Amino acid sequence: MRLIVGLGNPGAEYAETRHNAGFWLCERLATELGASLHRESRFHGLAGALPAGDGAARAGSLWLLLPQTFMNRSGQSVRALMQFYRIEPAEMLVMHDELDLPPGQMRLKFGGGLGGHNGLKDITAHLGTQDYWRLRIGIGHPGDRNEVVDYVLKPPRKDERSEIDAALDRALLAWPVLAKGDFNAATQRINSKPAPAGTEALKKEKP
Repeated sequence: MRLIVGLGNPGAEYAETRHNAGFWLCERLATELGASLHRESRFHGLAGALPAGDGAARAGSLWLLLPQTFMNRSGQSVRALMQFYRIEPAEMLVMHDELDLPPGQMRLKFGGGLGGHNGLKDITAHLGTQDYWRLRIGIGHPGDRNEVVDYVLKPPRKDERSEIDAALDRALLAWPVLAKGDFNAATQRINSKPAPAGTEALKKEKP
């Protein structure tokens, strides 16, 4: 893993909206790892790196990136950094909000469909491939596709935010195995809520 991308929209007006769930997790990971994110004009985003060895691939530093190009132009930022540091799509993890999962659930997967997500669509268009890792952070669905735009650009309810925060905590706990490239173990930890005491862990879903 050489690049972690959190998706969202820049600016204070969007900071607490559901569409910025990818930003929330990437920012928390940066804090956890002691990485400082700075504005990098050449990458059209906020970026920071950890030295190889701190959860980074041997081939180079681990980069964290928050595109500042707005969601539907995320690919411009992602491609700029990947080309500069010669990072392959399969070495990237994109963290993003997911309408098709309820708050509190997440799914780690490689490749596959884009689910109509504008950030993923633009990244895929710029890279010419869908073969990269995604961490889907559930935000729930309004129930009517005509309400989706308004829904994702509003803050989650207090109970929803609590569930989302718990999921983000779970993702941070799974980071050590993910950084080692143990995607099976990371998938199992991330894709399921902790089972109640005395019960078997939930079976992981195939990515």
